[in-house]
Amino acid sequence: MGLLNAKKLMRNRKKFKWNDRTYKVRKLNLREKADPLEGASQAKGIVVSKFQKEAAQPSSGMRKCCKVQLVKNGIPVGAFIPGNLAQKFVDEHDEVIIERIGGKQGRSKGNIRGIRFKVVKVNDQPLHLLWKGKIEKGRR
Repeated sequence: MGLLNAKKLMRNRKKFKWNDRTYKVRKLNLREKADPLEGASQAKGIVVSKFQKEAAQPSSGMRKCCKVQLVKNGIPVGAFIPGNLAQKFVDEHDEVIIERIGGKQGRSKGNIRGIRFKVVKVNDQPLHLLWKGKIEKGRR
């Protein structure tokens, strides 16, 4: 280590920072570029199909989900349908509003692998009020 070695250390630190994945993702804004909602908290979409996804270990249940095509950019995403028997209220070609489930670092939550969004409203009716029986499903 020489007297003027600090310049070399600083230059190396600057160069090798780019080997760190978290630094690169942060600096190149890759999280925002890969986001289907484009930074918004909620998005409107059309239900393309309904499917069931098996829960991760150690749970053993079928989680009810649907494939939603977003109106703003046409990207298809998977969305969880929360609530007991709530999948009865979500049909194909319905207009739904989805939001992020809230897993850590924007990833999937709980034991539903690969699903990052959940259905909040169906045809402008809140889903939780529909399956509680407080309101009826709106006709389109």
